[in-house]
Amino acid sequence: MSDITIPGGKIRAFVERIENIDGELQELNEQKKEVFSEAKGEGFDVKILKEIIKLRKQDQDERDERESLLDLYMRAMETAPEEKAAKAA
Repeated sequence: MSDITIPGGKIRAFVERIENIDGELQELNEQKKEVFSEAKGEGFDVKILKEIIKLRKQDQDERDERESLLDLYMRAMETAPEEKAAKAA
């Protein structure tokens, strides 16, 4: 057998810290669900709220670029001739 010793106490400490963080994350996710449920109960569209949160995480340049690409792609689709296979379906 090898003379290498494994610091079991340190391993346990790391594992317990990670488990505690996982528990906290689970609690926070439950709180987040409750807030979304409350917003839905007030008549707000949860999908739109999630989209707003996503957009607020982006910086303005990133948001502008995304909106420009979305607009460009939409216009390209609208002006493209329809394919015969798509018409048959």
